[in-house]
Amino acid sequence: MGYTVWGCIDVVSFGTGEFKKRYGLIYVDADDEGHGTFERRRKKSFGWYQKVIATNGEQL
Repeated sequence: MGYTVWGCIDVVSFGTGEFKKRYGLIYVDADDEGHGTFERRRKKSFGWYQKVIATNGEQL
């Protein structure tokens, strides 16, 4: 049994090439034109997934 998530970091939407929807566990500071600091910050989902892994899925 395993757990998977979309991706570890925000990715450009494959269909539109936009950052309107954010996926992943880590936020990347960038916009559609490539502007931003590209700083990476953990999202709330990062901590949630960390607990899932640590408890072997007992805390979902």
